[in-house]
Amino acid sequence: MAHDREIPVEDIKELMDVVTEKLPGLLNQLRSTLFSAEAGQDLGRAVGAFYKELVDSGIPVEDALEMAKSYIGSLQSMLEQTKWSGHKAS
Repeated sequence: MAHDREIPVEDIKELMDVVTEKLPGLLNQLRSTLFSAEAGQDLGRAVGAFYKELVDSGIPVEDALEMAKSYIGSLQSMLEQTKWSGHKAS
């Protein structure tokens, strides 16, 4: 049994207007947070802590360094996926 449902066109239009108005600002705020100097410092601390934990756990220094490089590469890859047009990750 088919139901005759009306599509709430006006509601959808209002929702799209709000999204169009608010989304650019939210994306800019998120980008500023991800690519700030503070975010870079946090990233450095995270990679340093990861490396130190590996070495402290008995991983050879050379292997720990390679693993830390791979870790930061993974983080950079994730950041690259969050880039918006016109913005380059530093």
